[in-house]
Amino acid sequence: MSAHTPIVYLHGVFMPIDQAHIPVLDRGFIFGDGVYEVIPVYSRRPFRLQEHVRRLQHSLDGIRLKNPHTDAEWTDLITQLIARNDGEDQSVYMQITRGVAKRDHAFPVGVKPTIFMMSSPMTVPTAELRATGVGAITATDNRWLRCDIKATSLLPNVLLRQLAVDAGAMEVVLLRELAKPPGRYLTEGAASNIFVVQNGTLLAPPKDHLMLPGITYDVVIELAVANNIRCEVRLVSEHEVRTAQELWQTSSLREVMPITALDGKPVGDGKPGPLFKKMYTFYQDYKQAVRAGKG
Repeated sequence: MSAHTPIVYLHGVFMPIDQAHIPVLDRGFIFGDGVYEVIPVYSRRPFRLQEHVRRLQHSLDGIRLKNPHTDAEWTDLITQLIARNDGEDQSVYMQITRGVAKRDHAFPVGVKPTIFMMSSPMTVPTAELRATGVGAITATDNRWLRCDIKATSLLPNVLLRQLAVDAGAMEVVLLRELAKPPGRYLTEGAASNIFVVQNGTLLAPPKDHLMLPGITYDVVIELAVANNIRCEVRLVSEHEVRTAQELWQTSSLREVMPITALDGKPVGDGKPGPLFKKMYTFYQDYKQAVRAGKG
């Protein structure tokens, strides 16, 4: 294997990425009719693999696509992919589409799903960036009502994320109007979950159909509970977001990251807060346990 040629999995075969091709009538290409997962790998150990595979099943159920593999088969394929690629720390991307068929919105019958997997070098934010924090902007969450499905059709997220790029920010904090209780409430980021710190308490929006159930989101809440950090999972109002002492974004690749400016205004004192620093230490300790096979 060349150190410069990533190995991917497609149509049941491991191959160099430059040999991987899909038909133009694949429904993932035509309709965005598919789901995906991203799994961090530390010291060649997949991070929370069972949880990621469980979330993949939830997404497949959400689009009424039968899972082409058992959990054990997914574990074997992911393990093989990691072994065939360079780097102790990797990021595994998995995508399953409804397959190749004549263009028609209705589900095709008897079509084999397309399974694609690739691994990329794992890159996390630099220590310098984490020490200063990042900027974010707010926007109205105008996506569909099944954000809990990790669907490949990410155009709304792409457009929202570009708003942040245009503003020189790292992320968009999304707010959605709810009827009960009336008002605008935090859902998540365009590519991350968002946590709020108010008066020493960590606030997190509840898992529902309006946000992706993040694996790192779960880890942060577990670490908060284990380390006696007050944590409330509930609706978080726009006012609480805008007056937060601390804001964090979490995701598989960004891990835990402080947001120190929102819409051009400082969050708290404009520096990573004390609760973030504690959580980041707890998270790094947990990562070390994962590397040692204990997490």
